[in-house]
Amino acid sequence: MSTSEVMAISPLDRAPAAPQGPLTQLRYTPARRWVPSRFNARTVGADGRMLLWNTFTGAMMEFLPEHRDAALAVLTAGPVSEPFDPFGTHLAGRGFLVPEGVDELARFRTQFGRQQWRTDTLHLILLASEDCNFRCVYCYEKFRNGTMLPEVRQGVRTLVEQRAPKLGYLTISWFGGEPLYGWEAIEELAPVFDRAVRDHGLRFQHGMTTNGYLLNEEKATKLLDWGCNRFQITLDGLPQDHDCKRVGRDGSPTYATILDNLRALRERRTEFEVTVRVNYDQENFVRLGPFLEALSEDFAHDRRFRVRYRAIGQWGGDNDDRLAVCGMDERRHVRDELRDKALGLGLGTEGGIDEVRTPGAQVCYAARPYSFIVGATGKLMKCTVALDEMPENVVGRITPEGVMELNDLNMTQWTAPHFENDELCKHCYVLPGCQGAACPITRITEGKRTCCGVKPNLKSEMRFTLDAAARARASGIAALRPEPTAVG
Repeated sequence: MSTSEVMAISPLDRAPAAPQGPLTQLRYTPARRWVPSRFNARTVGADGRMLLWNTFTGAMMEFLPEHRDAALAVLTAGPVSEPFDPFGTHLAGRGFLVPEGVDELARFRTQFGRQQWRTDTLHLILLASEDCNFRCVYCYEKFRNGTMLPEVRQGVRTLVEQRAPKLGYLTISWFGGEPLYGWEAIEELAPVFDRAVRDHGLRFQHGMTTNGYLLNEEKATKLLDWGCNRFQITLDGLPQDHDCKRVGRDGSPTYATILDNLRALRERRTEFEVTVRVNYDQENFVRLGPFLEALSEDFAHDRRFRVRYRAIGQWGGDNDDRLAVCGMDERRHVRDELRDKALGLGLGTEGGIDEVRTPGAQVCYAARPYSFIVGATGKLMKCTVALDEMPENVVGRITPEGVMELNDLNMTQWTAPHFENDELCKHCYVLPGCQGAACPITRITEGKRTCCGVKPNLKSEMRFTLDAAARARASGIAALRPEPTAVG
């Protein structure tokens, strides 16, 4: 073979030499560096326990005092390289540490898109009656429309039956006026929803905001059988307060009947949730302590019942100028006192980060493109406070054939990603919770943001979560569910 022929042969074409021993392949993988997530929030309670919350993943961890400093060292030491110690492993696994260089705002945008533009979800807020058997002094509704028209009921029925095969989630919320005042619509439609859920295996939430006066045993039995097992019922204190503010349309007292209906629910073995809403102002809050004591005699340590507190506001009713509303600082002070009082009495109570910790939990339902109010006359609306008093709130109508004829311009005002045009929102560490849409009506009417309730009170809400979790463990009420401590 000539020299030129030898040189023309590539070394890769030659037969491989016999191996001289075992071969070892070397691979270099640089260790990743991790940094604290921009969506972390933390606080330390009076007893030294630390609560850590990541608003993007929804993860929440409670650290005992003896483990707190070790966890903080990982979170504050700057970039951390693999391999992790046990604390780093826990923190990275739950999203409190993220790979260095990750664009967390871009990740949030993806998360937002998945939640906002989903097509497998339908939420209907049904006004079975826009009239009411009460005339509460602070009510903003006008009662111009009566009960839901037959053609509207037919439209809702057809819509759900047509959409159900392609849905994964169905949420039905009865509202009013007083929904039980429109019992005929409920009796017709609730079995339709129940059947659709069973036939198509849908995940289902079915609830009602009711004054509770008409929730007798017969209606309660039917509602529970149809899967309607979440109720919000209002008591504004003891009879001397409640019966002055939440009066029957004929001026009659209402407290005793509502309490009797709540007691009858308590005697059932069925699983359900009742939120007792308490509206307070400068006139009644001084007597709400004794009211909670009375309430605890019936409902303490029953995890099916919990109490919610809301300051009365000037919501657009005829009596707004005569309402003794609390100032902002006063509202928070009263609410915090009432929550602490309820916890001490063994009552389930709302509040803290736990119940709003999941991404999107603080987004107003009106901002979701799959959520609609269906009025008694067929109007489709977004906000239950504005109803049809605000033209932009009417986004369409439903036909008897189940077609939603929508006004795209009005829909866009409610469902647009408002955070994209708000630099403060884009840099906020609770952005995944409210997504810039805690109250879209203020952006539409005033061009202003409304921050979610958690943000201005974050530290106190997290401390309340720590305290409530400890009391819940002691009393056996599993109302608050922080993740277990990371170590130990």
